[in-house]
Amino acid sequence: MMEELHDIQLTEIKPLLTGQNGTNLQDFDCQEHDVETAHGVLHVTMRGVAKGNRPTILTYHDIGLNHKSCFNSLFNYEDMHQVTQHFSVLHVDAPGQQENAPVFPTGYQYPSMDELAEMLPSVMTRLQVKSVIGIGVGAGAYILTKLALNEPSLVEGLVLINVDPCAKGWMDWAASKLSVWTSTLVDMIMGHHFSTDELTENKEIIQTYRLHISQEIPQDNLAMFYYSYDSRTELQMERPIPGLNENTVTTLRCPALLVVGDMSPAVDAVVECNSRLNPTKTTLLKMADCGGLPQVVQPGKLAEAFKYFVQGMGYMPTAGMTRLVRSRTQSASSAGSTDGVRSRSTTSTLPEGAAHTIQMSA
Repeated sequence: MMEELHDIQLTEIKPLLTGQNGTNLQDFDCQEHDVETAHGVLHVTMRGVAKGNRPTILTYHDIGLNHKSCFNSLFNYEDMHQVTQHFSVLHVDAPGQQENAPVFPTGYQYPSMDELAEMLPSVMTRLQVKSVIGIGVGAGAYILTKLALNEPSLVEGLVLINVDPCAKGWMDWAASKLSVWTSTLVDMIMGHHFSTDELTENKEIIQTYRLHISQEIPQDNLAMFYYSYDSRTELQMERPIPGLNENTVTTLRCPALLVVGDMSPAVDAVVECNSRLNPTKTTLLKMADCGGLPQVVQPGKLAEAFKYFVQGMGYMPTAGMTRLVRSRTQSASSAGSTDGVRSRSTTSTLPEGAAHTIQMSA
């Protein structure tokens, strides 16, 4: 592995909810809020305050996780601090998924995925957040994409990890019904996060997340969130045709960075999402030797990619060139060397209209 990229080892994942030095840096300067919306109460955590005309970084986690277990590894990472010092951060927990969440009462109707997206503008209004750069994983990526489609003026950019724009087809539905009879809820969620190879090989991270999913979130609450995501509808998006329908077709209007590990079960879904977006505003980042949780296993690489993404939006000075960009420069000057091959670019400046697809090596 490249030392300059600070690859995280699996041993660094423990404990799950702390940073690299054993402390959770995200607990500092944080305020928790329970925000009433038209579809129920949403628990959120705000770090800092909205800064002038800058957007707030808004995160939304995947099923089986909360904002801490999904994002602490990324936001506690040293290089990510270079970004977050310029922005406030708003972590959203889906209803009933936050730490120490109470069990929902009998008869509670869990919001649909559409309704979960519709809850976010109320949160932004309450906390005086004018616009956001969203970071979503899995179900959270779907919800943030819905928000951007519904309220494009509120979303300035999106980082979508393991996003699936598709509803379940009939065969998927039948398979999921069979899984309900033969598998536990925890098993199904583990299969959502991890490939078969990961489930058999990466025993440490698998055990850590299995315990978290099975013990730290009320199982009835978790089941409701799971089935809400399982019942999602198709994201109505279509790649624009230059000179024909750029201004009328339904698609994301903001810059988007799609992220997936090359061993993730979500690879095909992310590629499908990429095919529906404007190629001049979209980058597909495929991380080598990485499975279903790139923000946990390779936070250094994702932090660098996110920093470059934000720089491209004009919100951070580009003078402090990131290590990944320096790596690309070094690779170009040392073509043919072993280090040059291993240090190929994770981010690059591409001509307008080009397809933005990046392969990140370990």
